[in-house]
Amino acid sequence: MPTYRHLTIGAIIFPKLDQIDFTGPFEVLSRLPDSTFHVLAKQREPVRDIHGLILTPELAFDEAPPLDVLIVPGGSGLDAFMEDEETLAFIRRQAARATCVFSVCAGALLCGAAGILQGVRATTHWTAFHLLGYFGAIPVDARVVIDGKIVTAAGVTAGIDGALRVAAILRGDEVAQQIQLAIQYAPDPPFHSGSPETAPPKVLEAAKAAAQPITEGRLVIAKRIAQKLGVSVTHR
Repeated sequence: MPTYRHLTIGAIIFPKLDQIDFTGPFEVLSRLPDSTFHVLAKQREPVRDIHGLILTPELAFDEAPPLDVLIVPGGSGLDAFMEDEETLAFIRRQAARATCVFSVCAGALLCGAAGILQGVRATTHWTAFHLLGYFGAIPVDARVVIDGKIVTAAGVTAGIDGALRVAAILRGDEVAQQIQLAIQYAPDPPFHSGSPETAPPKVLEAAKAAAQPITEGRLVIAKRIAQKLGVSVTHR
């Protein structure tokens, strides 16, 4: 059911995030009528995304107001925060009162590390999908998954799809469609290699090889967190 009170939206950023995980949802949700969008970080210092783009947070975590919507992006840099108690406590605190917690790509792992995905249906980037169970989540192979107040989007550009779904939840389908038209979001990719199921085998193998170091490192972290959360991983 859409709500028409003023909305306070906040997105976490951190060094080496994937900027479209943040800027895609920002492009959509910053257009919601009667809303305020805050850019948040552990410290109020500029950060560089994984390819060097400089992003500047507006507020530090301890300055952030209570949020109606919390956005958690992904990127290789999130590994450094998956066991950072200040970041995890901030996510838990905001999630407890938010109308919506929206993760994009591997941002689901950060939400999982905070303990808010236990028993929740969720998705994430295909290279991290097998890790969801370590956080007690129920993996769902979909571009966007909605389970109660938790909205998870798959890899990177799926954040735009997820943001439009969030916009529809908060302000109704017509507002979401107006935003989609305003940004002319009508995907027509030149190739059909955007998922493991449709990518040519050589392309898929190259992508897996490139992601392997990050994936292996995240598995080690996920196992440690699973122990803290009391999630059984003996069968994984």
